[in-house]
Amino acid sequence: MTDVLISGAGVAGTALAWWLRRYGFRPTVVERAPAPRDGGYKVDIRGAAWAVIDRMGLREQVRRHDTGMRLAHFVDADGNRLATMDAQLFGGRLGDDVEIMRGDLARVLAEATADVEYVFDDSIVRLTPTDGGVEVDFARSPRRRFDLVIGADGLHSTVRRLAFSHEESPLRSLGHHIAIFPVPGRFGLDRTELMHVTPGRSVGVYRTAGAPDARALFLFRSPARGDGDRDVAAQQALLAEAFAGQGWQVPRLLEAMRDAPDFYLDSISQVRMRRWSAGRVALVGDAAYAPSPASGQGTSLGLVGAYVLATALADAGGDPAVGFADYERRMRPFVEANQRLADRNLRGMVLGSTAQIRFQLLMLRLMPHLPGRDRMIGRVAEPIRRAANAITLPDPAPAPRCA
Repeated sequence: MTDVLISGAGVAGTALAWWLRRYGFRPTVVERAPAPRDGGYKVDIRGAAWAVIDRMGLREQVRRHDTGMRLAHFVDADGNRLATMDAQLFGGRLGDDVEIMRGDLARVLAEATADVEYVFDDSIVRLTPTDGGVEVDFARSPRRRFDLVIGADGLHSTVRRLAFSHEESPLRSLGHHIAIFPVPGRFGLDRTELMHVTPGRSVGVYRTAGAPDARALFLFRSPARGDGDRDVAAQQALLAEAFAGQGWQVPRLLEAMRDAPDFYLDSISQVRMRRWSAGRVALVGDAAYAPSPASGQGTSLGLVGAYVLATALADAGGDPAVGFADYERRMRPFVEANQRLADRNLRGMVLGSTAQIRFQLLMLRLMPHLPGRDRMIGRVAEPIRRAANAITLPDPAPAPRCA
């Protein structure tokens, strides 16, 4: 049986573990966090990713956790409503698209892989290729040997750093930062998103169906400084400085930030790599091809990438050279199509001038009354729909294929 170490218990890592186990591999997942991560933000499942969820038999479990969002209100500094959008249009969702909290999706996948070995509160510190395998040194656990190692450990991937250290930095900053953290429910309205937009900055608060608390979202143009700084106090200082003097609920949100149990801030960046494998080590999800939160497709890429990688390895009988090459051949056009969404989407998420903001709000107020409204909505959502379906998924491999 082929032993595969997966670094990262996020969406891509747990989905990969599910498919590898189905195909007769023996996956082990190592995760730096001391327990499954429960925080996060709203994520979308569209197109090919929804087909992957369906093939996993998890359609109903995922649908039960739909956020149920109904509306998005744009407000001024005093909280007055300036324009309103349907939540589906605001999120660029069509048809069967599902919006789910990342933590809920992670729990669904974790429950579906309950028989997989998970090693929490640990991380990889060294990878040593050997004949027919990889020796892995951990921060806490004893050294172990695996046939394959897969990095599913996100934008700042440790596996990528260890196995691809000879390559130039693959991170491509889009010139913005994003911050997300929970805040008390009083800041939000049930199943409603509130957005306050000023030049170079956007702030949102939303509360999903049945959630006791709300989530605050900050987007802002930023210099390179702060990238890679994992000190939470320094990150919070950067955010407070960027939004100093802002109106609406911003001062109170920044005050609530200090007590947030789950705080996230990072640059909005993409990962662009010439190849996603080296010997018996490969990357999947954000570690290999993060499209950035601006694309709205990071979760979908992780789900599809996990399925395509596992299926390619199974079809290749566990041969990494053949399997990794087939995985990249199938995935790269899909990845490129979805990464292209980011710049376009970001221009609509963070506006550069007061004039642009006024024009956007005017169009949002007029849209319900314009002839051909449905066609306009379709044109807005079409680039996302096209990118989300820009791959022909391989048929599932017979299981098991590897001994």
